[in-house]
Amino acid sequence: MIEPFSTADELADVAASAIGGALSDAIAARSTATLVATAGRSPGPIYDRLSAAAMDWRQVTVTLSDERCVGEEHPDSNARLVRARLLQNCAAAAAFLPLWPAPDPSELLALMPFDVVMLGMGEDGHVASLIPGDPGLEDALTAPDLLRDVPEGLGKPPLARVTLTLTAILRARAIFLLIAGEAKREVIARAAKGEDLPVTRLIRSAGKRLRIFWTPGD
Repeated sequence: MIEPFSTADELADVAASAIGGALSDAIAARSTATLVATAGRSPGPIYDRLSAAAMDWRQVTVTLSDERCVGEEHPDSNARLVRARLLQNCAAAAAFLPLWPAPDPSELLALMPFDVVMLGMGEDGHVASLIPGDPGLEDALTAPDLLRDVPEGLGKPPLARVTLTLTAILRARAIFLLIAGEAKREVIARAAKGEDLPVTRLIRSAGKRLRIFWTPGD
């Protein structure tokens, strides 16, 4: 289930190649491509590599799996990371649809099915901002809505958020889950045994569209 890599650089090389290849294939087949980006430490080096990838970025639209309800100048903004690390160099030509303020669902629907979704995972088994302890979590995992609000007090940092639902995430041709460290590998092992976590729901539903990339470094 897990594809292990010795170093973060090795993971970034393979992930960037796979994601770039999927986007290029989408452009060749349909003249357009969509990438759902994520935040955290693992994606940064991948974004650096993708930003220099030679493809027609004018045909690519980038959005996010989730966002903190803060302005893009805020250090906890996911959009800030994407603009600083991905939407540079060749990739500066891509279009970007932020999630905060939340877009009209029709704008997201127009991008579906997503060609690539990138996700991280917390040690509590959350993906995107589908976070255990959220009173609305079950709806976010099962309802047909595309976006859900997440109240403040959950996650790190404990800011209010907006997130793609599991339904929206699963409207993807390829999903890449990026994790690091032994604790997160253990979470995947628990999910494989059936513990009911958001990542378990993702794994069960995504099937072969999901690739899990892991490196031992935190």
